[in-house]
Order: sequence, then structure tokens, then C-alpha cells
Amino acid sequence: MKTSPLPLAEAQARLLALAPQLPVEHRAVAECLGHYIAETVPARRTQPAAPLSAMDGYALRSADLPGPWQVIGESAAGHPFAGVIGAGQAIRISTGAIVPGSADMVLLQEDSASDGQTLTLTGEPPAPTERHIRPAGMDFSAQAALLAAGERIGPAQIALAIAGGHGHLPVRRPLKLTVIDSGDELVAAGHPLALHQLPASNGPMLCALAASLPTVIRHVGPIADRLEDLAAALDSAHDADIIVTSGGASVGDHDLVRPALEAIGATIDFWRIGIKPGKPLLVARRGNQVILGLPGNPASAFVTAYLFLLPLLRAAAGAEQALPQTISARLASDMGKGGSRMEFLRAYWDGDVVTLDTLQDSGALTPLARANALVVRVAGAEAQAAGTNVPVYLLGNGGIA
Repeated sequence: MKTSPLPLAEAQARLLALAPQLPVEHRAVAECLGHYIAETVPARRTQPAAPLSAMDGYALRSADLPGPWQVIGESAAGHPFAGVIGAGQAIRISTGAIVPGSADMVLLQEDSASDGQTLTLTGEPPAPTERHIRPAGMDFSAQAALLAAGERIGPAQIALAIAGGHGHLPVRRPLKLTVIDSGDELVAAGHPLALHQLPASNGPMLCALAASLPTVIRHVGPIADRLEDLAAALDSAHDADIIVTSGGASVGDHDLVRPALEAIGATIDFWRIGIKPGKPLLVARRGNQVILGLPGNPASAFVTAYLFLLPLLRAAAGAEQALPQTISARLASDMGKGGSRMEFLRAYWDGDVVTLDTLQDSGALTPLARANALVVRVAGAEAQAAGTNVPVYLLGNGGIA
């Protein structure tokens, strides 16, 4: 096992290579929100199946311009015209209704006048003549790929799958995640505190981060700093695909995650990352189970969860793109030199410039709650002047981007 801190990219690559391979199952489309497509999904039908009118008006033959025309019937959505339009004839047509094959033009109602029997042209005909007709297969054709493997399923993908004739979709089985808080100083949310105690906020924060992904989450703790208690908590999560702990992953006398993992037969894969905050991150395995030990300071736990836990969950769920991507944003003010580690600075991006928070302590939650972005400062970076473009991770709503 390496003892020197790993670079971020190497650590992420090693972690994602350990992602559990979850079985594929077919779930009802309405239950697939937030999942990732496991296999390419082809269309089972053509959309639209026949030419449709895009506007309200009259279907007719462009060869009969400039009219007049005899109105011989109507085509409405769900109630197509059963006949054939001949020379000098037209039918009333509604948006979404089938255009008879003998017609090649829809004349808008505002460009025409009708007494119910005779239709006359009062404005300009459409140019080109088929402008207001949605051709068959305009959206997709049967057997065309609707959804690609690794694509995340959102509301639009649900609608597309249903339109393509699907009632079920192939997705990975929801991942089983156990989140464990540990530390003698921690007290469950809402309970009275002594001066030496802290509310156990990391566990609920990590659960909330994971909640946007297809996971079944179990929260355990807070667990006291006793080796047997922490080992028992880890062992109780034997059926989890992934375990994430918060706190106790360093080398102090009360940092017991490593010996507890050894006690349950887990193997340390790597430990310590060259980033700030978040250096004492630990990755271990027990059979096919992956155990991720995050630091205890809240900003450190959040940043490492964003950079490691969420990508691991995405990879296990079948995401094509598991790692978050940076954008380039301009600094609102000067940024000082970097230190010996790559840093992730809490910041606020307003769509134009990114402003660093004045408080970057890894134990502070206020700047974390204010932040919607992380500014990346590489190790040994020179000072950057205001207006310089820097790489930025956008945290999204609640940091789950």
C-alpha cells in the first residue's frame, strides 16, 4: 500500500475500478427516475406514426392553389379523416391530427375564410408548402436508438421511452449504501449537547448527497470511539455494496477506522490523497464490498464525497460519465499562491464571476452552505489576479451535480 498521498486523478481512477458490478433488472418506466440506462434502448414504434398537422387550419392539395375549395370533412387528434381529398377539396384539421396522404399542405385558419362549406384564401399560403406538417418519423423511427447505455433517466427520458413504446427499462439494481458516523464527541441531531459535544451532521449530509442517485441508504450512528463498536457497526453492514464512514480515518490514537477494517477482514486498497481538504481519505475492500473512509471535518467530508463517493455511486449505477466536470470561470478577486496540495476552495458562482469565500476552514459549515461551487487551485499554483479564468466545479442543488 502506498504511504505517500496519491494524486487526485490516480485515486479517482483506482476507486472507480473497484465500483460494484450490479445486476441489470427491468423496472417500470415511472420507477426509473434517477437511474442510468444499462443497455441501449431502441424505439419500438415510429413517432409520429403518420404525418400530423402542426397548426389549426385546413388540409388540402397545394396544386389547387389559390382555391377556392370545398370543405368535405374534418380531421381531429384521435379522430382522423377517413376519406381522400380530391381536386378542389379541403378538410378542417386540428393541431396533432393526421394529415391525409392526398394532402400536402395545411393552410392556417388565420390565412383563410370559410362559411363551413367553401374555403377561400385570404392571406399567404405557407412556404414551403409542407411547413405546417410534421412528417412521419420526424421525432424518431422504429429501431432507432432512443436512449444510450449510461444515460441518466430524467423526466424527458421517461416521456421519450414511453413514446417509443416501452413500459419497462433496463437499469442496474439500486445500490445498497450504509453511512456510518463515528466519534465520541458526536450526538444525534436534536439532542442536548455538552460543551465537548457536537451534533452529528456528516451522516445526514452524506445521505442527502447520495439520495439523488438510485440507492437504498441505511444510516448508522453516531458510533463511539471504541474499536469493538466500530467493528460491529461495519460488520452489521455486510450486505451493503458500499460503506462510507465519516471521521476516524487518520492516524491519531482515536482514529479507529483502519484497525476496525482489519478486524472485520477488510483490505486497505489505498489511503491519503494529495488534496485539501480531504487528505486522510481511505479506500478498502471486503470481498466485492467497497468501503470509503472520509475525513470527519464537515467541509472535508463534503468535498471528498463530491469527488469520490458520488462518482463511485454513479459508476456502480452504470453512468457513462461518473466524474464531475469543471467549467472555466473568472475570479472576482485575487487568489493567492497554492500550497503543497491541490485545493478545493468553497466559492459562489453568479453565472459570470466566481467569488471565493473568506472562510475556508474545513471545520466550518457556513461557507459550505453558502457555496455553489468549488474553485480548483493546483498544488504550487502561482497567485492569480482578478479576472483570471480558473477551473470550477459547480455543486448544483445541494452539491449533487
